[in-house]
Amino acid sequence: MTMLLLIPLLLSSISLLTISTATFSPQPGICYGQLGDNLPPPRESVSLLTSLHAKRVKLYDANQTILHALRHTRLQVSVMVPNELISNISSNQTLADRWVSSNVAAFLPKTRIRYILVGNEIISSTTNATWRHLVPAMRRIKHSLKSLGIRKVKVGTSSAMDVLQTSFPPSNGSFREDIALPIMKPMLKFLNRTKSFFFLDVYPFFAWSSDPVNINLDYALFESKNLTVTDPGSGLVYTNLFDQMVDAVYFAMEKLGFPGIRIFVAETGWPNGGDLDQIGANVYNAATYNRNFIKKVTRKPRVGTPARPGSLLPSFLFALFNENQKSGPGTERHFGLLHPNGSRVFDIDLSGRTPESDFRPLPSPENNEKFKGKIWCVVAPRDNATALAEALSYACSQGNGTCDPIQPRGKCFKPDSVFWHASYAFSAYWAQFKKVGATCYFNGLATQTAKDPSYGSCKFPSVTL
Repeated sequence: MTMLLLIPLLLSSISLLTISTATFSPQPGICYGQLGDNLPPPRESVSLLTSLHAKRVKLYDANQTILHALRHTRLQVSVMVPNELISNISSNQTLADRWVSSNVAAFLPKTRIRYILVGNEIISSTTNATWRHLVPAMRRIKHSLKSLGIRKVKVGTSSAMDVLQTSFPPSNGSFREDIALPIMKPMLKFLNRTKSFFFLDVYPFFAWSSDPVNINLDYALFESKNLTVTDPGSGLVYTNLFDQMVDAVYFAMEKLGFPGIRIFVAETGWPNGGDLDQIGANVYNAATYNRNFIKKVTRKPRVGTPARPGSLLPSFLFALFNENQKSGPGTERHFGLLHPNGSRVFDIDLSGRTPESDFRPLPSPENNEKFKGKIWCVVAPRDNATALAEALSYACSQGNGTCDPIQPRGKCFKPDSVFWHASYAFSAYWAQFKKVGATCYFNGLATQTAKDPSYGSCKFPSVTL
């Protein structure tokens, strides 16, 4: 409590934090996720950030060790209020004050915290019971900043593209009916009043990979030379999918009466790898997308988007590392610019100043068309017998007869090992439940293979693409 009382005095002694109002850099920042058990320590990670010429860094929490490691660097920092605190903060100013004091004020001005995101993709990742608490929580965080004399830190929240009801053509962009008036309009009013940004996660990869027949890959990678799309409503001409997606949000905000709010790209990127059934996730495409994105946002004069020509588009690339503990499809663990050992997945310079001729050659893409054939889900090469036994039990408990063949006297009982039984169970479970969203992951214990693991009379179930 004593520390909390001292903070306002400290702030006043440094002239309201002496936060710089220097020219806003168009160079992208990087999202620094921590969902990996093999990542470098924070000080080393900060050195890697600066080696990439990042200008800012986005955290998904307010990790104290990382914030200490960021002291005395030139990196602007974005911290995040965890989703699970939003409901409580929305109705408790004291809790908001404590959070800001402990996680923001305590590190200023040595750590250049400039943004606080209240939650991460709340509309996408939480139940609608949390949604109504979002804007009140943002207001309380802003009030805490103001009461501490911190006036240059912007408050916002990150949103995915699924906040839109329609996104094509961009001029038809509109927010979903269930959130437009109760959630988005109050949020936009807050952002407009506080001169903050609409923080938007933009992933052309997901839009393209969901419909690769009708969406051109080069259009998604900023590589289209002759292909353009004309919006029939606005007459605007588009040369890439990214601009299309961003402008759909500009038009949606305009429809609610807020045409002047700026967009900050809170995440964008392209996966450098993934599962066998995930099209287009490879190093070549990831390097192409990220390099072209950097060219776009650092170009002089600024290009903006067709709906906002010449506008500055601040951004964060996702992500610093490949994170092996992220759940979901394989692409989730392959968005990094760096491997966990610090080596680069591909050459890149966030300043945009290094000519591409200086970069090492890229491997040719091998999965730009959908995989055709059978895929099995088997145990990955990780030594964790206890976790494997638990995953085996889970897989066998989910389906009707999923694991009958690995019971005693079953065709797949021998060899009687957790490894083989789990591989069979994973394949059987995935084959049965993939259509309803199941993945071949099992907390990192499983991986996809195109090599049939069946043996003798034991036939492993598979997924056919």
